[in-house]
Amino acid sequence: MADSAIRPFRVDIPVEEVERLQRKLKDTRLPGRSIVPDAGTSYGPTYKWAEDLYNAWINDFDWFAVQKEINEFPHYITSIEDINIHFLHARAEKTDSIPLLLIHGWPGSFWEFSQTWGPLSHPANKDDISFHVIVPSMPGFCWSDWPPRSGWKLQDNARVFDKLMKRLGYDEYMVQCGDWGHFVGRELGSKYTDSCKLLHCNFAPSPLPDGVEYTEREKAVAGRVDDWLENHIGYAVCMRTRPHTIGIALNDNPMGILMWVGEKYNEAADPNTQRQPFWTKAILTTASLYYFTDCIMPSMLCYYENLSHDHFAEFAMKPENRIRIPFGYTSFFWDTEPSSKRAVERTANLVFYKERDNGGHFAALECPDGLAQDIRELAAQEWGKW
Repeated sequence: MADSAIRPFRVDIPVEEVERLQRKLKDTRLPGRSIVPDAGTSYGPTYKWAEDLYNAWINDFDWFAVQKEINEFPHYITSIEDINIHFLHARAEKTDSIPLLLIHGWPGSFWEFSQTWGPLSHPANKDDISFHVIVPSMPGFCWSDWPPRSGWKLQDNARVFDKLMKRLGYDEYMVQCGDWGHFVGRELGSKYTDSCKLLHCNFAPSPLPDGVEYTEREKAVAGRVDDWLENHIGYAVCMRTRPHTIGIALNDNPMGILMWVGEKYNEAADPNTQRQPFWTKAILTTASLYYFTDCIMPSMLCYYENLSHDHFAEFAMKPENRIRIPFGYTSFFWDTEPSSKRAVERTANLVFYKERDNGGHFAALECPDGLAQDIRELAAQEWGKW
């Protein structure tokens, strides 16, 4: 880290801020019952789900234990285009390890890769491919500056992240991403091909060819995708139209943040994931990060400044957005919009494809071993061929 513009950073939330969060939670008055007696999941997450998370946040969640885990690998801040970018940098022991840029989406954060940055950089099997792992916070998230102007798009993030990798001395690198991060990765893989050499995604909206008969897997997910766009998209409409309204309302409202971001962890994950104790930690950690860093409002700019969900596949089909570098895609069955091979290969230079029946939208948290395996397989197959 010879560049003096790169400054060490440590996650260190003051005790008084953690105590303030606890006071605000304890002073929160929940409604005490669901909106109607037979609400179930028809009106949003169940009331019991919300109440259980509320109680866990007060009684069980240990922010300082999470913070200690976060700081096990070094963090830094650097200014690029007058924007401070926060990032974690997990250097591998082998000097010839592959530089790997991991890019999160919403309602994620850099912490979304907390189960993979260690195994990818320091594999238990010393013969496995290792990576120098860089995990930035996108502008508007956690300790990265808010986007500096209106009209700041994910393509701007791609330009900044490419500069970040070069500043770190990585003139050639690999990328893994999902959710909104996919569009950053797509930009890098279509227009920054001198430096971005290999791309893996776990989310890649792409249209099927017209008039094809669906495979059994395509049939299995089609109804769920339609249901998502019909009944679960209200959060996106709010953020892509009135981010000030909902953003200011939620900024100092921990339970509001918990419901707003936690709903997606409740709806977009594998049902088996949702039953694991770790998933409570994942939701509460994410809500805590958004609350402590005041990023719930600026994080919404991903929605306001970029395309809407119904145009995702159309965007990917444009020739200028085609991924030109070798591209790998893992389709997780429980994702919000799992694509298939014959769809994704229309929008990218697809060289690696795998289907996994476990895991959903938050692949790095839900299925870290499987995701790491796919990243390694793709790297073993393609890295250094050019």
